[in-house]
Amino acid sequence: MTEKRIVVAGAGMVGCFVGGLLAAAGHRVTLLGRERVLMEIAEHGLTTDDFTGFFSRVSPGQLDLKVDPAVLGQAELILVTVRSGATARMAAEIAARAAPKAQVVSLQNGIDATVILQDALPDRDVRAGMVPFNVVPMGKGRFHRASSGDIVIGPGPGDLARVLSVPGLKVTESAEIFEFQAGKLVLNLTNALNALSGLTLRGMLLDRSWRRLIADQSAEALAVYRAAGLTAQLPISLPIRLLPPVLRLPTVVFRTIAARMLTIDPLARTSTAYDLVAGRPTEVEAFQGAILRLAGARGVAAPLNARVMDLIRAAEAKGAHQPGLTPEAVRG
Repeated sequence: MTEKRIVVAGAGMVGCFVGGLLAAAGHRVTLLGRERVLMEIAEHGLTTDDFTGFFSRVSPGQLDLKVDPAVLGQAELILVTVRSGATARMAAEIAARAAPKAQVVSLQNGIDATVILQDALPDRDVRAGMVPFNVVPMGKGRFHRASSGDIVIGPGPGDLARVLSVPGLKVTESAEIFEFQAGKLVLNLTNALNALSGLTLRGMLLDRSWRRLIADQSAEALAVYRAAGLTAQLPISLPIRLLPPVLRLPTVVFRTIAARMLTIDPLARTSTAYDLVAGRPTEVEAFQGAILRLAGARGVAAPLNARVMDLIRAAEAKGAHQPGLTPEAVRG
């Protein structure tokens, strides 16, 4: 393999998982992130594993750990994994510091981050990406992939999918990347419900009352998409129009169907759940907020998404905790 100098701009859960696997495969990887996360990796190394039993570890010496964005000037490839709300700030850092030929791939949530990067970085190779799987921070530099799926990025020069495909990580390119992002956004609406529930993701999905709530929220989002003339596809083998009816099925039937499409282990919780527990701002603005902005532009209503967003905002205002709400309480 030809080594590529890669900077992971935002060493959080996804950034550390992807960066660790790339470093283990021989790429020169710099993790650009917060001192708290980097100090943990400097002490323990970076371990990546998943629900299949895959295991990989790199020593601190195999990684470049930086808090100073000046390191962007050394990058040949920049993987942007900062929270969606930090995209504009990271775009400005890349514009100021990175070489014009450095390729940029957004591995962020939502449908707006790539647009922000592309607008701030004209005439550069800036691509969208979609990360379908869930990553759980286990402590002591260990990051566990707790659900299935492969990363998809937009097409372009340099065969980046091949470069980024390493043991434990498969990446493909698709001209339909926006449709994949839009589909992932519908799935990401569940993040807020998982955070409000206090349950594991698997526990919530095995509760029919919660699935009905997820289905109603998803159906509302799909109606907004139709009004906006947008198409979407899921990162699983299910037409997106069938997502709400499948979620509403009896649990015994749902379990059988879901097992064929998606693996979620008992450890999985969503990033929004971790954010509330830690007292951090969530990405609800990139999830429910995106649906509400589309709805407002088309003059349609999305009351359930609005209700969920209000509940997350209220939970954020209370500080670090798990609300532990019931589906009935969420519906109001």
